[in-house]
Amino acid sequence: MPSFDIVSKLDLAEVENALAGMTREITTRFDFKGSKCTIERLEETLTVNADDDLKLKQMHELLKTHLTRRKVDAAALEFKPVEKASGNAVRQTIILKQGVDKDLAKRIVREIKDSKLKVQVAIQGDELRVTGKKRDDLQDAIAHIRGLKIEQPLQYVNFRD
Repeated sequence: MPSFDIVSKLDLAEVENALAGMTREITTRFDFKGSKCTIERLEETLTVNADDDLKLKQMHELLKTHLTRRKVDAAALEFKPVEKASGNAVRQTIILKQGVDKDLAKRIVREIKDSKLKVQVAIQGDELRVTGKKRDDLQDAIAHIRGLKIEQPLQYVNFRD
């Protein structure tokens, strides 16, 4: 039976390359001269340190631009609230969302079942396996899922006949 998997993964090497490019741009840009703006990655967490809110917003734009250049979807970023750091500086934590969490998986399963498509969906950890009798049914399922307003970027991989 034909099947495919729905996953949500980021290429962390490309994220690291985007952060390196962003750091280079911060050191060379005139509006960042003399500032103590930095960005660091630990596992799936980014920490952005900026002098003030304006610089933080500029760093957000830089981050999104550099990620998009590296073909990493910026929708995978989850921005946490801004915290005050030492002096007038601000700090923000950004989570890199990976994997299909339980709530999103249940929502996708419910949407596919409500659409009356002739496919079965199974939750397997942080990914979903969709199986059907015909390839056309699977393609209809992909089109239906893309039509949903899901904030997290999804990839459709491991397509088998």
